[in-house]
Amino acid sequence: MGTGGAPWRGPVLALVLLTGALATGCGESGPRGGAAGTRAASGTPSATPPEDLCARIVAHWSREVLDSDTYGDYQSMGLSNGQYEILMEVVDAARAEKKRSGGRAARELIDRAARERCTERYRDGNPTGGPWS
Repeated sequence: MGTGGAPWRGPVLALVLLTGALATGCGESGPRGGAAGTRAASGTPSATPPEDLCARIVAHWSREVLDSDTYGDYQSMGLSNGQYEILMEVVDAARAEKKRSGGRAARELIDRAARERCTERYRDGNPTGGPWS
């Protein structure tokens, strides 16, 4: 019994199939030049805009420090120096609002103020001055 045929067929066929699978898996999903903040055609979410990330993280940490006497370390919170400044402003305003109108009003103020200040901070894109700004 001879093996007959070319012994290289199996490895070559496997390589061709693997290459085809990789090529189809690496294509772009969705249209080129799509608007920021939209979903690609495949349902994959696009990158979150920096003002949204800022608002989320500042609001989160503002709620965390609302009742404490200290702000903590901005680096351990994952904030830039500029985001930390926003946090301090938001928490100060929320503490005053909490005294006037209660905790629920303070939390609503946090969400609103964090969104407004972060939108203003990133209105022209990412701020310059390095990663700590």
